[in-house]
Amino acid sequence: MLKLYGGALSRASIIHWYLEELGVPYEFVLLDMQAGEHQQPEFLAINPMGKVPAIVDGDFQLWESGAILFYLAQKYGNMPSSPEAQAKINQWILFGNATLASGIFVEASREKETPRLMKPLNQIFEQQPFLLGNELSVADIAVGSILAYIPMMLKLDLSEYPAVLDYIKRLSERPAFQNTIGKRD
Repeated sequence: MLKLYGGALSRASIIHWYLEELGVPYEFVLLDMQAGEHQQPEFLAINPMGKVPAIVDGDFQLWESGAILFYLAQKYGNMPSSPEAQAKINQWILFGNATLASGIFVEASREKETPRLMKPLNQIFEQQPFLLGNELSVADIAVGSILAYIPMMLKLDLSEYPAVLDYIKRLSERPAFQNTIGKRD
């Protein structure tokens, strides 16, 4: 059975949410980060960086949330077969983890980056319910999780971006979200 290693209030909740959406059987291994369990040799054998999330799927080990999302989509999800469609999904995963997360959560860049990032996202969600069209995909897990953290952690005023707010609401009402990230409240 697949094992997901994570800590309280970590990016493991993103992977946790996606596993719930996929309906993949898994075991969640909660590491006590305060006690340093993520720095113990047993976990460092899985992720030498000592960070969560990490997964073990049979004999396969992987860390970094974006890489894990892409892997899970390829193995268990509804990943398109064309390299171009896969690249679009990977683009959104990388955007969520790098551009969006740093633009929103790095205080020094937040004021400048928030409108630059939210305006095009708002335009996308005015046209369609999810990043890639009418169906939830792993791209929405990557980007949507970062967006959903905004009202939970930063309380930024996103009223200028009503379609983004509707998107966050739509995602946060999903049962899999409620059972994972939604429990952070």
